[in-house]
Amino acid sequence: MLGFVKVLIVKLSAFGDIIHALPALDDVLARPEVDEVHWLVDSRFAFVTEVLPPQVKVHEIALKGEHPLREIKHTVQKLRAEHFNIALDLQGLIKSAVLARLICSKVYGFDPAVIREKPASWFEASSPAHPDEISIVQQVRRVAQSPWLSDEQVGQAIAYTPPKICKTFDAELPQALQTFKPWVVFNLGGSFATKELPDATWLEAGRMLKEKGFSIVFCWGNAKEEAKAKQLNEAGLGYVLPKRLSTPELCVFFKRSHAVIAADTGILHLAAALGTPTVSFWGPTPCERNAPHGDLDFHIESKPDCGPCIQKTCDNFICMDKIHALDMVKAVLRVQTQGEEHA
Repeated sequence: MLGFVKVLIVKLSAFGDIIHALPALDDVLARPEVDEVHWLVDSRFAFVTEVLPPQVKVHEIALKGEHPLREIKHTVQKLRAEHFNIALDLQGLIKSAVLARLICSKVYGFDPAVIREKPASWFEASSPAHPDEISIVQQVRRVAQSPWLSDEQVGQAIAYTPPKICKTFDAELPQALQTFKPWVVFNLGGSFATKELPDATWLEAGRMLKEKGFSIVFCWGNAKEEAKAKQLNEAGLGYVLPKRLSTPELCVFFKRSHAVIAADTGILHLAAALGTPTVSFWGPTPCERNAPHGDLDFHIESKPDCGPCIQKTCDNFICMDKIHALDMVKAVLRVQTQGEEHA
């Protein structure tokens, strides 16, 4: 491909999925022939794009707004005028593929073998999957690199590269945090109910960590999580953040944390991309595919016979009961040792 290339990345959502796509973005930005990179995101998740490098131009689309069809028409018209040479559908959904195709005549997407919604592949050139590309990070990098891969490179597996956020942020944190060092973050949320730990497990882990000299800081993203955090903290474990933090505030907060304990959520992936040690627990979603795999990312898997099922609800909810507080605490204690080894 000759000359300068203008690229549109279509990655609409969600929080963690956008973080997963950061190595793919780095691949595109590193191409010498790429002149401009734009990113199309669902307006509900535009806050995540604050971590993108400043040279990336972000466009928002309100797909869940009052007038979605009008919004699509307006966005398509606006972005067609940009005259993109390539669009990369890093979402793998019908809506992302159609949007990309309406905007640009040349669209690259996932192999039908790994795409989330198979009809999406009708609208785009498929990037051949490689059996050794298990992580979603690798699969997304495959799509991002596919316009430039030689025949020889197509047959080689693309390496896993941990997502990294190199951007620096300046934000004020609650003054009360100064009295809670070192702290371990408990993020109670899960994008669906089957990812949530029992309250008893959180309490037991909190008590053991407090005995080891740590304070617990509860991080929350909605009213339900805030209420749950306040209820658990009645045991005197530490501190509940007084508000939902903005993206810059979250980044500063995580950089100052000893470790973050969380399910497969955007919070987990943001913390890991910032280089903060993470302890994550896995049941309904596949660890090998979804988890951050950096040197300071520790995983606890329940491995039930029925999983990973990737289900939002369950009539036989056993996988989170198989996650033990002691294993979470052991992982936090490994953070300092592991960090010294990689210093």
